[in-house]
Amino acid sequence: MRKILVTGAAGFIGFHLSRRLLTDGDAVVGLDNLNAYYDVSLKQARLKLLEESENFRFFRADLADREALKALFAENGFEIVVNLAAQAGVRYSIENPNAYMDSNLLGFLNILEGCRHQRVKHLVFASSSSVYGANTRMPFSVHDNVDHPLSLYAATKKANELMAHAYASLYRIPCTGLRFFTVYGPWGRPDMALFLFTRAILENRPIDVFNEGRMKRDFTYIDDIVEGVFRVLARIPEPNASWRGDSPDPSSSFAPYRLYNIGNNRPVDLMEYIEVLEEQLGRKAVRNLLPMQAGDVPATCADVDDLTAAVGFRPATPITEGIRRFVAWYREYYRC
Repeated sequence: MRKILVTGAAGFIGFHLSRRLLTDGDAVVGLDNLNAYYDVSLKQARLKLLEESENFRFFRADLADREALKALFAENGFEIVVNLAAQAGVRYSIENPNAYMDSNLLGFLNILEGCRHQRVKHLVFASSSSVYGANTRMPFSVHDNVDHPLSLYAATKKANELMAHAYASLYRIPCTGLRFFTVYGPWGRPDMALFLFTRAILENRPIDVFNEGRMKRDFTYIDDIVEGVFRVLARIPEPNASWRGDSPDPSSSFAPYRLYNIGNNRPVDLMEYIEVLEEQLGRKAVRNLLPMQAGDVPATCADVDDLTAAVGFRPATPITEGIRRFVAWYREYYRC
């Protein structure tokens, strides 16, 4: 039985990953601050399901609380730490930048320090497809530099990758960063497009469609994300013997450090995504076509060859099936 810390355990991905780990027989300590970025009752409902397992313990704290994090690490012999807690959202980062400094930078530093002092065997942390920023070469590859973020959120995620590399180099802490691509599915975040569209359509309100719908996204179903993370946990990174400082590969290092994309590798037109949702709901959406929002990008697509080579897994859930499952959950949960 592995003892694993999952931060952001009441969040969308953290909940699903924790449930998978518990099913597999691991002992999970879940950390979350249950902030009000979105409906706290949804987070509490996720936690209630996790607490049905005797191998789950919940610890409420903020990542930025240095003393609380220090005590948590000191009192538990974590083998693995999965950091999924962060202030999410590209657009929200433009309106509330300080929240991202506290959670995504100071909070991540506290995680790194806990891993350092307690000699954690593997730190796996969430990055984001947002780090690709102004990059336009598709598919997005972990071997390309990502030095032109378009939002503060993206910049903090890039900073997390750099901070983790520094600790991997200085203290030999094995670190793996995972760049997630537009995650969706049951128990999803209410600020994400699928949730917003579904709620608006069922309430007979227009949906906001940015860039007038001329968008492509590598929508990735939650079960595929969790499977990728689960497999990576056992793949402890080692130094890359062929890494060269005169031609540095961003995806690996002379230190025990790796980066992977987790995406569906099948970009979908936003309008097609909406059409599939309309079919599942049995209703048509009234579309409010709007210009591109600040910090957004027109398209994303993940190169997942490195992930497949490392852990033998490639996300494959089609959007028709993923959206069907989401709608079924939404109708049951909200009784509509």
